Formats: sequence, structure tokens, C-alpha cells
Amino acid sequence: KLCGYLNKLGIKGPIKTWKSRWFFYDENKCHLLYYRTAQDVNPLGAIDLSSASLDCKLENGEGIFEIRTPNRVFTLKAISKQAMMYWLQQLQMRRWEFCNAQTRFPVSSSQLVNEPLLGRTSRSDVDNEDFLPPVKTPTEVVGLKAASLPAPQTSTALQNISLKHPWTEIQNTVYNICGSKQLWGNNGNVFNFDEFQEHPENLNEEQEAEMEAGCEGEGTCYCSVLNWARKAKWRNSASPGLAEELHRERSPVDKVSVLQQQILTLTEEVKSQKELVKLLHKALEAAQQEKRVSSMYLTAAEDKDRLELVRHKVRQIADLTSRMEALEKEKKELEQTLTLKESHIQELKDHVQLLMEKNHAKQQVIMALTEQMTRELSDPLQETNTITVETLYKQQEEIEHLKDDIDAYKTQNQFLNSEIHQVTRLWTGVAENEKALLMKCACLQAQNCKMESKYLMVLRKLQEAVPLLPNSHAELVRNLIQEALQWDVKEGAEDELAFELTSTLYPSSEYDEYGFMTVPEYEVEDWKLLAKIQALEIKSNNLRSQEVVEKPLRDRWNSVGELSPSAELKSLIRSGIPVEHRQRVWGWIVSRHCSHPPDHYQRLLRQSESTEHPACRQIELDLPRTLTNNKHFSSPTSPLIPKLRRVLLAFSWHNPAIGYCQGLNRLAAIALLVLEDEESAFWCLVHIVENLMPADYYSNTLITSQVDQRVFKDFLSEKLPRLTAHFEQYRIDVSLITFNWFLVAFVDSLVSDILLRVWDAFLYEGTKVIFRYALAIFKYNEEEILRIHDNVEIYQYLRFFTRMIVDGRKLMNIAFNDLNPFPMKLLRNRRTMHREEMETELCELEQIKAAYVKERAEQGP
Repeated sequence: KLCGYLNKLGIKGPIKTWKSRWFFYDENKCHLLYYRTAQDVNPLGAIDLSSASLDCKLENGEGIFEIRTPNRVFTLKAISKQAMMYWLQQLQMRRWEFCNAQTRFPVSSSQLVNEPLLGRTSRSDVDNEDFLPPVKTPTEVVGLKAASLPAPQTSTALQNISLKHPWTEIQNTVYNICGSKQLWGNNGNVFNFDEFQEHPENLNEEQEAEMEAGCEGEGTCYCSVLNWARKAKWRNSASPGLAEELHRERSPVDKVSVLQQQILTLTEEVKSQKELVKLLHKALEAAQQEKRVSSMYLTAAEDKDRLELVRHKVRQIADLTSRMEALEKEKKELEQTLTLKESHIQELKDHVQLLMEKNHAKQQVIMALTEQMTRELSDPLQETNTITVETLYKQQEEIEHLKDDIDAYKTQNQFLNSEIHQVTRLWTGVAENEKALLMKCACLQAQNCKMESKYLMVLRKLQEAVPLLPNSHAELVRNLIQEALQWDVKEGAEDELAFELTSTLYPSSEYDEYGFMTVPEYEVEDWKLLAKIQALEIKSNNLRSQEVVEKPLRDRWNSVGELSPSAELKSLIRSGIPVEHRQRVWGWIVSRHCSHPPDHYQRLLRQSESTEHPACRQIELDLPRTLTNNKHFSSPTSPLIPKLRRVLLAFSWHNPAIGYCQGLNRLAAIALLVLEDEESAFWCLVHIVENLMPADYYSNTLITSQVDQRVFKDFLSEKLPRLTAHFEQYRIDVSLITFNWFLVAFVDSLVSDILLRVWDAFLYEGTKVIFRYALAIFKYNEEEILRIHDNVEIYQYLRFFTRMIVDGRKLMNIAFNDLNPFPMKLLRNRRTMHREEMETELCELEQIKAAYVKERAEQGP
């Protein structure tokens, strides 16, 4: 057992005193209990080591160390430096054992004994010189034998008594006086302790067994230590054959030493008990005086006598009050006199100090002159030798002091290294445990979302069968659907899971990081339920993919330093850019392809303020219709609305050939949400329109946009022939659905998380990404579409099927893996071929139109 005497610094107001305390480590609770003596049964207090740190500061004094808990700092002092280091090492080891047991990280006790400071790190991994080697056990001041020794002496007997715990002091004192016997019986006594019965004839055998055990008996409980000390005290004070036993068992010198120790112990206990008796006697006298007065009041026969007693007390109080006022007045006068005296004394002291300084200066001058005269009269060589020897002695002494300081600081540094190393290990273990719990919670929440999604799917099937159900059942289904639609879908912290240990596991929010609604609002009841199902499935999928996919991807992005074009960066961007890196990467991509003339954007803003652009009216009409499912654009007072207006007006002046086209507002809005700065969003829009998209994509005729639709139909027939045949069978024109995808790069079509991943690759690679993802969307839902055999139902499904995609990783794999090969050269050739065909068709159409106009003109009105 870890136990022994230490001095504890007690602070009572401005008074700081060292008090001797018996400390004992409770391994069950990882508490360091402290008592006044080893014989006490009730502790005065406890120090929680499980969340404490240890520190030793050599400048505080030898043997002094600190235990810092979250609530308080305990300053303790050991009898020597070796004892202090032993206590610190043992407390570190016991804290490590307890914390590992709590966090369930198995560490053998033998490993802790061999490496108490390095924890689970092997000696080969850490330099031995950086950590403090194990300190030998100072058996004379630590361990079970120390319980029988007298407590360290203090200046006064009363100083060691704890004034904060008077009741505990009284209980311990009474128990020490009475042993294990009860003072006044067992009925209702506050000093009712556990019985301690020992037969005098068995004491010698028990003492001999315990003395032989010595420090090897550390496995016994703390009560045995206290009983051993009490038995030794009982034998030394009450046994009549003590001298004979000591003579038989010990040498004369040991006998005298033990007797002296017992005499000192008993003397100190008698002093403490006398002080306690005096205090109790005073309290008893006060209680008796109060009792006598109360008896007189109660025994008075008439109210007149009682009134007279009260008046007498009132007169006494008034008399005492007047006397107190007089004394207070006298005290103030004395304080004023004392202040004057002190000021006068201080003046005299200053005068004396001045005279002493003058005298000291004169003496120094005399000494200097005397030394100079002596040097002149003596042999110069001898004087030089004397000075050299004295200098060497001083330097040698300074060197010794410096060596001692170096050794002390080296020891302190080794201990602090050990403490930092172990605390770091403990923190790592706790962090890993918390991370494991977070992962478990994420898995459970993913399962819960999956179950909720399945429940909603069942409700949807029942909703389709409502017309066939009885009225009562139909009403029940409608109520269940209404209740399900009112559930809150919790989102918000999935991306931070396992990377940041936040205080809240999954904060509830109806918006994502960029302000998009997690559950879109639809007017049609069927679509509302589908939106709810989709939100739950997306959340479940995200929770399951955090540890396997998102964490390695985030780690790879965190390791990326300066950005430069490479195949690795291309692969990373295709996988998706984390939120915390997206703004930086998008800004780098735009700056690579767009030169930023200084003040160009500001000049465009000034031009738009001075001159109204023809597209200004159309821009104002489109602003309220921009990203209506995003909280940053849903309100006319949103701060992003003016920024979007300025970006679109600046672009209309920057590119007069296009001016403004419907759809540019959505592109600029996405750029604003990610880049935040409106000038950066302006250049991002310029990069998309002028660099990524082909020429004439946003012209009045939208000819290139129509060309891309024909190219897409070719790729669809090649990559998905079954689906193309299905569309031809039911006369489905996919361009009615996909035209808007290409024009605004899937804005308002895909959920925000997947949309931004598409944009990551789109900004870096170009429009080929749009073709890849458009084909991937159809392949993702191919089987569902093939199961629909009605023209109207197919069109209805195609209106919202993009928002039913919940697995963004699966969609990405289809786009960049399953659809390969997808060469850019083939895309250019198809665009050239279809553009020529379309231009030919337009020319023929113009000719037909001109012929028709000419014919109408010839026919006349």
C-alpha cells in the first residue's frame, strides 16, 4: 500500500502553515486520502488523482510538489528529495493503472512496475535519459512501518489540528482514546464506531507476525494498518509486561529507542487531547450558562418576574453596547495614536538607515584605503598569489553550486517529461475511447435512419392503396403520414464526425453548410413523403461512409500543400473537396484560367451604376427565383441578393455579346455561396462562360446548347442502349429534362452535397464532367425507369428522379469508372459533326422561311 506522512500546506486567509498529515492511496477510487495521524479512522479530505496532474518546482524548496486537480491545487512536502520523487512516481503509476482500467485498455501490472513512467511505450522507443529512472522505496518514511512511527513534530500541538473538520477531529480523538470500544453504548451515540476486539494474550503473536511481514504486507487492507498501529499503542501504554517483552524481542538500544518514540507519541497526544478538552470545557461552560438563564426564565412563577428578567437582560445589553461603543472609540483613538507613532518611528528608521548607509560608505572607503596601503607595503607577488587562490576557491564553489543546480533541473526535467508523456498517453486513450463511442453512435443512428426510411416507404405504399382501404384505415394512414412529415431530420455534424470531438454529437438543423434545405419543400403530398425518405437515406449513407471514405479523403486533403496540376490532384477533386478546402481550391482553379486586371471589376460596377444595362430588368425578375431552397437567397433582405445583382450586372457589361441569359443567375449564386467574395464569384462566372463552356452556349439562339443535347443522345444510345430503346418505345424526349442540366450545370436538380462534388470536377476538367454525370444519373436509375411502362408516368418520374439519388459515391464511380472510355477528342468530334448538321438545318429553315415570306408577299393581302 502507498501510505506515509507528508506535510500539507494549509491556507487560512493570509496565514499559510505546514501541517503534518498521514496520506493513504485508495486504489478503488483513485483518491489520495489524508488523515491527521495514522491512527485516525475518518479522513480529513481526499484528492482525486484520476483527473489530476503532478508538478514539482525546485524553486519552491526541496521536497515540495503539487497535485493539480480541476478544482484545487494541493501543495505537499516530503521529508527529502528522494521521498518526493518516490511519491510522484508512485502516484503516476497508480493514476495510469486506474485510468487504463476505466478506459479498458489492458496494461499489465508488471509492465507498469518495470516502466512506470513510459506507460505502453517500450524503452527502445524513448531515450532513457529523457525520463526519470525508478526511485528506490524509502522504507523509513513510506509504507506500513511508517504507521508505527510518531508523526513529524510541529511548532505547536494545536497547529496540526484541522479547524475545518472539527467533528472529524473529535471522532478520531475519541476513537483513539477509547480504542475500538463504544463510549456510552450502542443506542443513538454519535461516537458509534465499528467494534475492534482483540485478546491481550494474542497481541504478541499478531505483533510478531506483522513485524516479520514488514513492507511485504502491502497487500492487506488499510484497516489492518490502523489496527496494527492501535495495537502497538495499546501494548506500549497498557500492557504491564511490556518491558519484559521488549527485553526478549529487542536489544537494549532498540528498547530505549522504542520507548522514547512511544513517550513522544503519548506526550503529543496528551497535549492535543488537553487542548481539545479545554475547548470542550469552554463550550460546556457556555452551554451551562445558557441553560441556567433558560431555567430561571422557565421557573419564574409570574409573567411579571419573566418581564423583569427580560428587562434585566435588556439593560445588560444596553450597558454592554455603551461599553462597546466606548471601547470602539478608545480603539480608534489608540489606532490614530499608533499610526502617528508608527509614522514617527518610520521617520526615525529612515534617518537611522541614512546614517547607517553613510557609516557603511565611510567604512568601505576606510577598508579600501587600508587594503591599498597593505598592498603597497606587502610583497606584490604574494598579494597576487593570495588573490588568485581566493578567486579559484570562489570559482570552485560557484561551479559546485552550478552542478547542483544542473542536477536538480535535470531531475525536474526528467520528471516533467515523464508527466507530459503519461498525460499525453492518457489523453490519447480517452480520445480513442470517445472516438469509438462516436463511431458506435454514428452506426446506430445510421441504422435508425434506415429503419425510419423503410417505415416511410411502407407508408408510401399504403398511401397508394388508400382508395382501396376502409375509411377508418385510410384515416389512420393519413394521420401516420402527417405525423411522419413533422419529424425533424437531424443533420449538420456528420462531416465533422470522427475528426472533431464536439460537445454536441449531431446538432439538429434543417440547412446544410451552404444554406440548402436538407428536406426540400414540395406542395404535392407524395413528393413530401419522398423528400423525407430521401433525406433519411442520404443521412444514413453519409453516417456509414464517414470512417471508411470521408476520413481518409479528408486526411489526404489535409496533407496537400501548395496546389499544382497533377493526376493525383485530379483524382482528389473528382472524389470531392471537403468544405474547409473548397473555397481555396475553387479560387486557385479560377485564378489559373482568368487574368484579373486590377480594378476591372470596380470599373464595371461604376459603369453599371452610371448606365442602366438593357438586361437589368430581366436580372431583377430572376433574382427572387434564384435558389429558392437556400436560406441565403430565400429572403429579399438577404445580404447575398445585392452581391448577386452586382455580379450579374458587371458580367453583362464585361461580355456584351451575351449580356445576360437566364441560368447565369444560378451559376453566379453557387459561386457566391462557396467563394463568398463577390469579385471572386464574378471571375468564377467568367471562367465558366468563357473558358469551360463552348462558344455560343448562352447566345440568343443557344445553338451550342442544342448541339450538346444531340451529342448526349448519341452517348446515351451507346452507353445505355436498353434505356434508349425504352425511351424510343414510349416516345420520350430526354432533352426536355436534360437541357436545363447542361445549361446550369445541375443547379436545382441534384441535392447540394452531390451538386458541389459535380462542380468540383466541372470547374477543373470542363463540360465533359457534365456529360459523365448526366449519363451516370440515368444509369443509376436505369432499372427503376425500365419498370415504368407509361409515357406520363415516365415523364413524371424524370421530373424529380435526380433528387432521389442518395449515394453520391456510387454516382461518382459510375461517372468516372463504369462509363469509361470517354475521350475528350470523341466529344469534340461529335460536337463538330452535330454543329454542322444543325447549321445546315438552320440554313434550310431560313430558306424555307424566306420562301414562305416571299410567297406571302407575292400573293398580297
